[in-house]
Amino acid sequence: MRKIILAMSVSLDGYIEGPGRELDWHLVDEELHQHFNDELRTMSAFLDGRVSHELMAGYWPTADADPAAEAPVAEFARIWREMPKIVYSRTLERAEWNTTIKREVVPEEVRALKAQPGGDMAIGGPNLAASFMRHDLIDEFRLYVHPILLGRGTPLFPQSETRTALTPAGSRTFGNGVVLLRYTRSAS
Repeated sequence: MRKIILAMSVSLDGYIEGPGRELDWHLVDEELHQHFNDELRTMSAFLDGRVSHELMAGYWPTADADPAAEAPVAEFARIWREMPKIVYSRTLERAEWNTTIKREVVPEEVRALKAQPGGDMAIGGPNLAASFMRHDLIDEFRLYVHPILLGRGTPLFPQSETRTALTPAGSRTFGNGVVLLRYTRSAS
């Protein structure tokens, strides 16, 4: 069965973006970018909310056309274009680049998608991730903790009334100080 994996960059104090939605604190160097590419190229689909999809679609379709693009950037542009994408949005009218639009998260449909053959699926966007978490659909969490305290911004995890037990599945420290923390769902 395919897994749904939430992989997000986060500040040490738990924010995925600053108070003005800024991401300039992300320390994505060549080593980390190549790691992202190596992980994401094995996926079978990207699952995104509208905002995340529009951010990605605004840059990645042509990022490799820039002669100054570094090799990992050009490589990810190709990965992104070719990867099937499902965007969950009630307002998006159309999307290009191998994208299917779904109006809402239907847990039974997502479970059926997970049961199909193929690689794991990457979920992006805090609102979509929160919805998937409410429906108990995320199988693995990969948090890329950046060595910075933002003080405020958009938290990765919304407040919740439920507790979710996790099992450590590994860690890795990158040369730029980012630490990957991997967790899987604990058996109930």
